Amino acid sequence: MENKKIIAQNKKAYYDYFIEQTFEAGLVLVGTEVKSMRMSNCSIKESFIRIDKGEVFIYNMHINPYERGNIFNKDPLRTRKLLLNKREINKLIGSSKVKGYTVVPTKVYIKGSHIKMEIALAKGKKNYDKRDEIGKRDAERRIKQAMSEKNRGM
Repeated sequence: MENKKIIAQNKKAYYDYFIEQTFEAGLVLVGTEVKSMRMSNCSIKESFIRIDKGEVFIYNMHINPYERGNIFNKDPLRTRKLLLNKREINKLIGSSKVKGYTVVPTKVYIKGSHIKMEIALAKGKKNYDKRDEIGKRDAERRIKQAMSEKNRGM
């Protein structure tokens, strides 16, 4: 089992989308960005992914400038390239052309000595889907609470 340290998660993606399939992608970063990310100074909440000319890019991913990086720091919101193999890129291109499907970033983590990003092929949820999910979660929470009260009573 490989050791993974999660740097950032996009919980809103799980709320707004049905996650169909996930892919692991590498990130093209400069040295000060890597040092900053190892200190968990990264956010992917407002970020999105686009595919241009057969290459995958992430926009609006915020990496705080490394405090000791001075002139070597880059723009925190610059566009960064994602590394995927050709087959995965073609699958993302084909699926994202289908109505309702999009590619969203879900996690950034350290795997071994590399910084990786989990991206997902997702389909947008409607408001009624979100309400159903909230209702199911509340029902499960009430059941667990009732079971724990029953167990304490014995």
